Amino acid sequence: MPGTPPPVDPELAAAVDLDALRITLTHEVIKKVRAASAHTPDLDELRRDGVFTVEEHLARPADDAAGLPLLLCRPTGVVGRLPVLYYLHGGGMVMGHARQNLDYVLGWAEELRAAVVSVEYRLAPEHPYPAALDDGMAGIDWIAAHAAELGIDPRRVLVVGFSGGGALAAGLTLRLRDGTGLRPVGQMLVCPMLDDRNDTLSAVQLAERGGWNRATNEAAWTHVLGARRGTSDVPAYAAPARAEDLSGLPPTYLEAGSAETFRDEVVAYASGIWAAGGDAELHVFPGGFHGFDFLVPEAAVSRDARDARLKWLRRTLMALS
Repeated sequence: MPGTPPPVDPELAAAVDLDALRITLTHEVIKKVRAASAHTPDLDELRRDGVFTVEEHLARPADDAAGLPLLLCRPTGVVGRLPVLYYLHGGGMVMGHARQNLDYVLGWAEELRAAVVSVEYRLAPEHPYPAALDDGMAGIDWIAAHAAELGIDPRRVLVVGFSGGGALAAGLTLRLRDGTGLRPVGQMLVCPMLDDRNDTLSAVQLAERGGWNRATNEAAWTHVLGARRGTSDVPAYAAPARAEDLSGLPPTYLEAGSAETFRDEVVAYASGIWAAGGDAELHVFPGGFHGFDFLVPEAAVSRDARDARLKWLRRTLMALS
């Protein structure tokens, strides 16, 4: 039986009422949350007073869906082919948009002299698996096809995913490993949503805590996978924790909070990479709940998490220069 849940960091607990964040992910609630986040940064805001050029492009998914919107943000005044942070936003694969937390990713790009491609992938339940993953693949194919004219380096693409975007980033990296063509040089999985079975110790231990808890997680996965959720009929590309072979993956950054649902599936994924002889850096931040550093960015543990991510990105990209 799971014991008492680990405590939330005192600085975070003083700033956020987790019970107030508890939501039931019905179709109606998803629509309301999407509408509430309808205001997004415009292109001028993303350009940061000329620090970046920002362009909107369309890729074409393999299923011949309507064009996939992409945002290309490239630092101005930097010559040569740039590395690319390929960004898949969070939101449980049912919410969110390509400009969500993009300002944070652009902070990395400015310091690292890298371009960013952010993907407006399709969302469940309207577009269940594999729509979002196909969109992620379409964006990768677009980078490979247009890299020369855009001044970006297809040999230095690093996949970044937050939360639900972490599921897509990990699934996409597995799919690219198993295919031909472009291979990412790394994957950054920040509090990723990896296991549709939703039965780890941390999922059970933290089931009654507010925020992204076990019930919310089950609802999101059900929107993505339908009746297949939790059955043997779920491929590893959809729920990467299902992967039996984690060999051949690029350097991987994995992160979770000790007080979040995803803690143990993230730890298990890192262990699987190490067992296969791979390179993984794992951080479990004490007292962190899901999304803690975006809700309380000034907290000490949030600053530690943000420092760790940037240091790993810098080391990984410098190793290729």
